[in-house]
Amino acid sequence: MKIIEYIRHKKHLIIFYIILMSFISLIIYLNPSIKVSVSNIIYVNSVSFVFFCIHLFVEYFYFKTYYLGIKDTIEKRQEDIINFLPEAKNYEQNLYNTLLRKLYEEQSLKIENLYDEKRENAEFITSWVHEVKTPIAVSRLIIENSMTKSKDEILDSLEDEIDKIDSYVEQALYYSRIDSFSKDYFINELDLDKLIKEIIKKHAKNFINKKIGIELDNLNFNIISDKKWIVFIIDQIISNALKYTDIQGKIKISGIQDSTEKKLIIEDTGIGIKPEDIDRVFQKGFTGHTGRQDYKSTGMGLYLAKMLSLKLGHDISIQSRYGEYTRVTIHFPKLTNYFNVANQ
Repeated sequence: MKIIEYIRHKKHLIIFYIILMSFISLIIYLNPSIKVSVSNIIYVNSVSFVFFCIHLFVEYFYFKTYYLGIKDTIEKRQEDIINFLPEAKNYEQNLYNTLLRKLYEEQSLKIENLYDEKRENAEFITSWVHEVKTPIAVSRLIIENSMTKSKDEILDSLEDEIDKIDSYVEQALYYSRIDSFSKDYFINELDLDKLIKEIIKKHAKNFINKKIGIELDNLNFNIISDKKWIVFIIDQIISNALKYTDIQGKIKISGIQDSTEKKLIIEDTGIGIKPEDIDRVFQKGFTGHTGRQDYKSTGMGLYLAKMLSLKLGHDISIQSRYGEYTRVTIHFPKLTNYFNVANQ
């Protein structure tokens, strides 16, 4: 900081000094009981001004190193710039340094989170592209080998692959909308039994092809939710159940009501989840032992289902025994508790 800039910075103090000394001098000069000559008043003012200037110059040189250190730190432009802050000379500068460090830490954390989110998004896109390429490649093979199959078989096979592509595209679409969720939902009362039957109808071919039995129990009640989003959530869970349930297995979908909530339970007799994976199945991109073993998985289905459920004021829990079953429960709080759950 140059001396001229420092004086400009201290102009309020200089103005205060001039007004104060003028007032004191005027009082002394006009008071008849105090006999002080004009020359003495000028002398007192001159000495006071000299001491005041000395104070300003000493303070300037004392704090100059701090301001030069700040300027030097700014010009370095290093990633760990906050570590080069000069040592504070007084309480005010110490507060500034503390504030700068706090702001730096907060911004660094935000940037780190953005980098993590960017990396996770890139991993999801890469995984998604590999996933969606598979049904496309299979569709081409079906067309190339169309001479050996009947028209109905070709159309049926192509429809299966198109359904897979549609599922992957839908998952990517909902993933892209998760941050703008609040702009695109409408909560109303829905017939759970009708909702479940619509979703099962969508997967009817998979149930038939894998000879998987379906059991519906106690679904004759309404839930409070957004139809589009809750259909996607339930669809992801049923898709997982179908994917990890062997031929001639069974999926049971049932409902339970108590004093605080309604529950939708989807239980399958599939391969289950290992105990070390059970607490991580809702994490973004986590596939676990089951997803890595023999099944292609992006690890996004349950993550999206969990995140969207929480945004709707619902919740999802999961229980499983490896090699025996997996039970996923969607919790719908009753209207009296809905807002309490949604704001948690």
